[in-house]
Amino acid sequence: MGAVYILQHSYEVGEDGQFDEIKMIGVYSSRESAEKTIARYKMLSGFKDYPISCFYISKYEIDKDHWTDGFIKTDEALL
Repeated sequence: MGAVYILQHSYEVGEDGQFDEIKMIGVYSSRESAEKTIARYKMLSGFKDYPISCFYISKYEIDKDHWTDGFIKTDEALL
């Protein structure tokens, strides 16, 4: 296995969508498995109140760095 597929559910909340509400649902060995999970979850309480476009599947290669730059704190980004 050279990659995994991360399934998340995300939508904006707060005044003018200032915050993201993100739920990591799971890690799957194939895109198809992640898509099958979406089919189940879109019928569940809470998830069914948001459009299918709130589900995100991301492919991640195993044994590879994915965040290769530094970072700044949120309060620094707001300056």
